[in-house]
This record gives sequence, C-alpha cells and structure tokens, in this order.
Amino acid sequence: MKALITGGAGFVGFHLAKHLSRQGHTVVIADNFQRGKKDGELQQLLKQKNVKLATVDVTKEEDFSKLGDGYDWVFHFAAINGTGNFYRIPDKVLKVGAVGTINILEWFAEKNSKGKLMLASSSEAYAGMVKLLGRKFPIPTPEGVPLVIEDPSNARWSYAASKILGEVAMFSYAKARNLGRFAVIRYHNIYGPRMGNEHVIPQFIQRIIDREDPFTIHGGKPTRAFCYVDDAVRATQLVMERDETNGQIVHIGRSDQEIRISELAKELFKVTGFSPKVRLEEAPAGSAARRCPDVSKLAKLGFRPEVPLTEGLKRTYEWYRDNQ
Repeated sequence: MKALITGGAGFVGFHLAKHLSRQGHTVVIADNFQRGKKDGELQQLLKQKNVKLATVDVTKEEDFSKLGDGYDWVFHFAAINGTGNFYRIPDKVLKVGAVGTINILEWFAEKNSKGKLMLASSSEAYAGMVKLLGRKFPIPTPEGVPLVIEDPSNARWSYAASKILGEVAMFSYAKARNLGRFAVIRYHNIYGPRMGNEHVIPQFIQRIIDREDPFTIHGGKPTRAFCYVDDAVRATQLVMERDETNGQIVHIGRSDQEIRISELAKELFKVTGFSPKVRLEEAPAGSAARRCPDVSKLAKLGFRPEVPLTEGLKRTYEWYRDNQ
C-alpha cells in the first residue's frame, strides 16, 4: 500500500509511519515542522527506502502539488495539540485544524478519491457535553454523543472547535463529492515516547527527572483513560483497512485503564522510584472532570490492546530519561 501521513513527523504520525514502513508499505510523511521534529529518530526512519519526506504546510493549497497522487491510504493527522498551545496560539490551532482539513479534503476529492481518507479527531470534540449533561453524560462515552463548545470565549476550546469543524467537513465533503471511503477516529489520551513536552505524562516525567519536591499536581481528581501509542497505531491501521468503518466515527483508546491524575502521578513515582511530597491544586478552567471512551466499535473489529499502563509508563519514562 502507498500511504500519506500529514503531520507524520509528530507523535502518533511518526509512530504510525514507522509501524507501516516495517510492514513494507510505501510511506510519505508530510510535515512543515511547526511541531514535528527533525530529530535522529526521524532521520533514521527516512533512511528506509520505502519512506519519503514532503515538506508541506497543509494550510497552503499550493503545497499539495508536492504530494502527487495514487495513495491507497491518506491519514490526516496534521494539527497543533497541547493544552498550552490552545491558550498561546489559538489562532494557529484553528487555522491548521480548520483550513488544513478543508484543503486536504479538496485535494483528496480532486486527486485521490479512489483511496481512503482518515481524519484524526479527538475526545476534545465532545468535552463540552460533560458539563452540559452532568451526571447524565455517558461514561464510557460512545461515538454518537453531541458535540458542543462550552465557552467560545475560552481559547482552550480552539482545538476542540477545529476538530468539530473537521468532523463536519469530512461528512459534508463525502456527501457533496461522493466520497464513500473515509473514516473519522477520535484519539483518547494516547501516550508514549517522543510525544513532546506539552502533555501531562511527559510533564510529570520531566519534573520527576528534575526531582521536584514537593510535587504539584494541578487537578488531581479528574480521570483519564490512557492508551499506549503502539496499541493506538495498530488500532488506527485496523480502522483504515476495514471496509465496515467507511463513513464511521471510531473511538481509539482504552476503557479499562481509567485513572485519576493524582493516581497517575503515583504510578510514575513507583516506576521511577521517586517519593516526593504531593501538593494538589485546582484544575485549569475548562478541564473535563472525567474522560473514558466506549471502544465497543473497535473491539468488534477484533482489536485488543496489549500494553498495560505500568509497562507503557516505564517505556515512556525510559525514553525521556535517555533523550534529555
């Protein structure tokens, strides 16, 4: 198969590119390196004969001429993630998520409509419903919940808004341009090596490496269900390969490892042999109190996760420790 991965130098995109290349697929990584890194691991991957790099900014229509056509699989992962970025550069978060998705859809419909297109969305897309429905909000959460923006004046919602627009755009273009082969996946707290420094697990790890004591946790009570990146990329490929996912939204993550953020820190303390005093602070405004996906659709495809939380945290810690 010939696969294109936009945002392929980023976290999940890179791991997916490596996974597909090992299977012998031809992989084109498209990235502008606003967030993706030209590090040693990417350079090593690019030495493989079946992996190519295209320097592409998905917000610029003219850049798509660099990609060519004939792709069997198109994974649209290009995005600006990380809660800090939602506040610092919400304009760029929206532009990449909204304009970039429209551009990839225009290009796909005109140049590559015989392949299959996948949009990587996020659990952030439905985060606003948690507060709106309160105790009536279903957890584990299925794909069919409504998507809302809780507070448009809070820049934190820039990312969620871009993902909501992206999902609507996928279905709208599919209807208008007769695109039958597409799927939307929503990632739920994927973690692992090389995920940057803007998420809770790598931030905790860095502070453990720095021996921060007392150890401050902003929002210890909220829960998340974490999924190791190797499991996530296997699930992603499965959704792409299977015809029954065409026109579907599929949650990717785990429903069996929901954990409080305070307990997550304790698991990392165990893995690293660190025993600091803990100081709990309030969570940032807009943070979801609880998040756990219903992965029934994924399970029906035959997917079973393989990496337990403790092992995944160990692998992630060791990578960050060794890549200071």
